[in-house]
Amino acid sequence: MKGVFYLFCAFSLAGTSVIAARFLDDNLGVFTITAVSLFFALLCLLPLGLRELVKTVRRLSLRDWILLSFQALFGVFLFRMFLLYGLVHTSAGEAGIITGATPAVTVLLAMFLLKETVNRTALLGIGSTVAGILLIQKLFAPGSISTFSIHHLAGNVLVLCAAVSESLFNIFSRFAVKTEASHREPLHPIAQTTLVTAMALTLCLIPAFFEHPVSSLFAIGWKQWLALVWYGPFVTALAFIFWYAGIKRCDAQTAAALSGMMPFSALFLSVIVLGERAGWQQWSGGLLVILGMILIGANQQSETDRTESLSFDAGDSHTSLQTK
Repeated sequence: MKGVFYLFCAFSLAGTSVIAARFLDDNLGVFTITAVSLFFALLCLLPLGLRELVKTVRRLSLRDWILLSFQALFGVFLFRMFLLYGLVHTSAGEAGIITGATPAVTVLLAMFLLKETVNRTALLGIGSTVAGILLIQKLFAPGSISTFSIHHLAGNVLVLCAAVSESLFNIFSRFAVKTEASHREPLHPIAQTTLVTAMALTLCLIPAFFEHPVSSLFAIGWKQWLALVWYGPFVTALAFIFWYAGIKRCDAQTAAALSGMMPFSALFLSVIVLGERAGWQQWSGGLLVILGMILIGANQQSETDRTESLSFDAGDSHTSLQTK
C-alpha cells in the first residue's frame, strides 16, 4: 500500500505540470522553463540528499548510469519538451486528458520489453484508453472533422508523444529496479531524483542558451516565477521522490494504472484554476481514460492475488509432504 500511495502522490503532482506550464509557455522558451525549474529542484534536493548522493555515485555501474540517463532523457527532457510545445496549440484540459494514454502505452511496453503478461482485462483497459483519446480528438463526433484545426491536432500529437516519453521513463525505471534487485541494495529515491534532475538540466542548458533566457526571465511577472518554483521543487523534486519510492514497491502495470491520475488532476485543475470549459466529449473521453486506468489496476490486483494464492498453495503442499 505504501507503493500505491507514493505513486498516487507522484502522478497527482505530475498532472499539475500541465497547469503550471500554461502560465509559462507564452513568456519563456521551452528549454528555459525546463532548465530554471530543474535548477530550483536541485537547490532543494542537494541539501536533503548530499550524503546519500555521494554514497550512490561511488557504487553506480556503467549500466546504472545508462539507465539513469535514459530516465532523464525521456522522463524529463523529452516529456517536458513535447508537453510545452503541445500546449502552444491545445488546451490544458485536453492535454491533461491525452496524457492518459500513458497507462495503455506502459502496459504495451511492459508486455514487449519486460515480458509482463497482459490478459483480457488489461486489453480492455488499453482499448478504453485509446477510445478516450479518439473521443477527445472529436473523431467520433459527427461533422467535427471539417472544423478540426490541423494546429490543434499537431498540439495533441505532441502531448501524446509526451505520454509515450513518460511511459518509456516508467519502463526504464523498472529496468533499473530489476538491476538493483539482482546485485545490491536499492538506490535511495532522493539520490536517484538528484542524479536524474542534474542530467536533465545538463541536456537543457545548450538549447536554453539560444532562447535568450536572461532577458526573458527579467521580463516575467510574479505569477510566472511562482509557476517556475512550483514546477521545480514540487512537480520535479517531490514528484520524482514519490515516484522512485513507489516504483520500487510496485510493478509497471500498477504504475501504469495510477498514472491515470495525471489526466484526471490536469482536467480538474484546468477547469477550476484556468477557467477552461470542457465539453461532453472531453469529459466522456476522460471517463473512458479513467475506466481504462481502473481496468488495468483491477487486472494487476487480480494477478497479484492469484500469484499469492499459488504461492500459498505451493507452500501448503510442501508442508504436507514434509509431514507425510
